[in-house]
Order: sequence, then structure tokens, then C-alpha cells
Amino acid sequence: MNYESNETIAAIATGLTESGIGIIRISGPESYDIIRGIFRTKSGREPDLSESHKVHYGYIIVSRETSETLDEVLMLNMKGPKSYTGEDTIEIDCHGGVLMMKRILRTVLQAGARPAEPGEFTKKAFLNGRIDLSQAEAVADIITAKNDKAARASVSQLRGSVSEKVKALRDILLEDTAYIEAALDDPEHIELEGFSEKLAKDITSVRGELKRLISSADNGRLIKEGINTVILGKPNAGKSSLLNALLKEERAIVTDIAGTTRDTLSETINLNGISLNIIDTAGIRETEDVVERIGVERALKAAETADLIVYVADGSVALDASDLQIIDFINRTEKKALVIINKRDLEQSISEEDIRKRLRQEVRLSSISAVKNEGIDELEAEITEMFSQGELSYNDEIFITSERQKTELINADESLSEVERSIEAGLSEDFYTIDLMNAYTELGYILGENVDEDLVNEIFGKFCMGK
Repeated sequence: MNYESNETIAAIATGLTESGIGIIRISGPESYDIIRGIFRTKSGREPDLSESHKVHYGYIIVSRETSETLDEVLMLNMKGPKSYTGEDTIEIDCHGGVLMMKRILRTVLQAGARPAEPGEFTKKAFLNGRIDLSQAEAVADIITAKNDKAARASVSQLRGSVSEKVKALRDILLEDTAYIEAALDDPEHIELEGFSEKLAKDITSVRGELKRLISSADNGRLIKEGINTVILGKPNAGKSSLLNALLKEERAIVTDIAGTTRDTLSETINLNGISLNIIDTAGIRETEDVVERIGVERALKAAETADLIVYVADGSVALDASDLQIIDFINRTEKKALVIINKRDLEQSISEEDIRKRLRQEVRLSSISAVKNEGIDELEAEITEMFSQGELSYNDEIFITSERQKTELINADESLSEVERSIEAGLSEDFYTIDLMNAYTELGYILGENVDEDLVNEIFGKFCMGK
């Protein structure tokens, strides 16, 4: 997308569905002229736009040449640079019918605006210096947030939590680089003796902060995308009943016939502020049925990439080869796992001790009756605790939720490790500045400094229309 600052763009900023209110947003140098041509106050006059950030009541008309009224609206005018995009901006609050929003947008386009592309309003905000690139990414995350933790983390980043931390680290690197350069240019007045020790301390401190940010990325991904959870178990153990109990609706087919679930079934639930992306899988067993065998293979493949494995054991029957296969799989992986002994309402043939002695120590155990809805609340609390105690707890901690940002942090850390090696090797100070500035530049990419146009277009192209 070729950005032109002299272009005025417009789009429907709310969802294109029937609702109480719809918003059409206009941004650019011709915004005020456009609205003067298609908006009239209740008295029939053009709006007085001399005062910014003022709400006007009136009507949208087809054009200056005709007085035909399209809709009764509220119109807000915002004079740049004090607007979201940094440009003159108009927002029209109309009735939220799909047809009405389209008619008003068509009128705006006919008056001189062009259709906005996905994310173009936020792109204008970035290019006009209203927000940096990390804040722009946070806007997209807010829109797509699946749970409270994700929304709060995104709002924190939009308010500048990541930006402020990155800027503070860059200031340290820039100050040290500037001192070295100044000393090399004026050795008679600026001493470098002993500076290596001070620089080493700064690098240790900065790398410590970088590592904390990098380590937060995995938690940030779980907050943003949800916890990929795979339910494993042999046929008729109650996997689908568990899924239905967690969803609190009959989503999966449940019968007494083993092998009812023959493929993976995906659902997302919000559990105490975190999202579980649950995959119910085919029962694990040896089978000659080609379709069912494919389902078993998909189940194990899904478990290999999961964040959490939930193994459902049928407590009413003894452990068999299929159970032992799943237990062995759990023991061989380092993933978080939870073993659920189901059907506790029936006479039990296995106990927690039977399974515990076969499992690695950190795997948790729980007992439920999915059909009777017994133990489900306790199970939900158990899962929440697994991903809340020091894992996904949210306070003022900064979470990196972008893979792009994580990559830049890793690159910066690698550059600073080179500085440490240079210091340890006793190299002269002019060797330090190259890697210091590389780290400074990498951190700048997080904020959007010197990023190429293709990357900018890729990021904003993922936005929804009207934002």
C-alpha cells in the first residue's frame, strides 16, 4: 500500500452487521470539506467546525445539490494533530443498519474520499508519529483479544509499557556509545580508563532486562492466543463428555459405542480469564479401521504441539495397553499434563495411586464424573492454577505478545553478548561501539524505526477494515 499523506480515506469503523449504532470514519486533509458538503444541522446549515472535538447533531444529505436526507446522525470533528490518525478526522454516528452504513459511506466516497484499506487509519497514526509500531500491534491485539488477560496486556502495551522499557534500555546503550565516541574523538579531555568495568555492568543490567522480556514471550503467546489443550484417552473414557462439561453444552456426540469420536474436534472456552483452545481427539487404541487409525495419528500429532495435555482415564475399568501408551507418551514429553480419573460415580477399578506411581512427579491428578458434572469446578480451578502461579499471573509485568518483537529482542541480546566477549578479550573500546549500535538499532525496530515498507504493510494488512 503506497501511503500518501494528502489522501483522505473513509471506512465503516464498526462491524458490518445490524446494530444500534454504526460509525463511519473519515481521515485526511479533505475531511472537513467533505462533511461540510454532506452534513446539515437541524436548522439546515453547514456545521461550524471552528471548535475541535465537538459533537454535532444533524442529518446526512446526499450532496449539496440535493436536500435528500439519508439519516439522522451525530457527527464528531477532530482537528489534527489531536486525533487518532494525527490528521483532520470526522466520525459519523448513524443508525446501525448495514444498508444505511453502506449508503452513508458511498456518499462520503462520492464527496471525495477513497476507501480505506485494512489498518490504514492506524497506519496513518504510526506514520504521523501518534503511536509507535509496538503500540500499533497492541491495537490489533485489543481487537482480537480472547480473554481478560489478553485485553489487559494489550491495553498496557498500547499505553506504552513496552515502548517505555525499550526506550529506557536504548538510552543506556546510546549514552555508553556516545561516551566512547566522544573519548575517541577527544582523548585529552575524556578518559576511557576504567570505562570497560562500567560498560560491563550496564551490559549485564540491559541483558537481564532483555532476557526477562524474551522469557515473557511464551507466556505472552498463551495470553494472546490461548492455551492449546489436547484431550487424550482410550475410547469411551469420557473425553467428549468432559469437553461438553467444560463447554456447558452438548457440543460433542456422546454414546456408549467406543470410537464415536473419529477425528479431532476443536472448541475455545474462557476459563477464569484465560482461554483454552481445546481439541477433543479420537480414542487411543490399536484398530484396523482406517478412518479411526487416522484419527489416532492426528490425536498424537496434536498432543506433540499442545501446551497442555489432559489425559482422561476410565476409572471404572483397569488400566490397559492403551492407557499405558498414553502414560508413556506423557512421561516422555516435558509438556504440562493433567490426568483425570473419570466416572467416579461408578465402582472404581483404578485409584490415583495406580496412576501416580507410573507418572512423572509434576503431573497433576484429578477425579471427576463428567456425565454427572461432579468435580468440574475443582478441575477448572486446577487448570487455572497450573497457568496462574508464576506463569500467567498479571500485574504490572510486561508481556511480549509479538513474535516480531521477540526476534528483535533476541538479536539485540546477541549483539550485547558480542560486546561482553570484546570486553573479556581486552579489545579496545572502538570495537564495542559497532555491537552497541547494532543492539540499539534492533531495539529501535520494535518501535518501528527504520523498518522497511514491506514489513509495515504486512503488519497493518492484518488489521480489520475501519481500524
